[in-house]
Amino acid sequence: MNAFIAVVLVCANGIAQEACNDAQALEVRKVKVANELGCATGWQEIIARTDMREDIGKTTYLKTECRRVKQ
Repeated sequence: MNAFIAVVLVCANGIAQEACNDAQALEVRKVKVANELGCATGWQEIIARTDMREDIGKTTYLKTECRRVKQ
């Protein structure tokens, strides 16, 4: 059975979306979720709890990814 990791990358506006990855991101948040739908929900709350929430849309942007992992 497969599980998924929801990944939220916080990247500076100066970084192209294609280049926004774990190494380039200012912050990386990961959480294990049960299915692909879980990757699309809940990340808003994760970011809302961080100090970076004020910068989103001004100096930074979010990129979300759903990664399949084998159990």
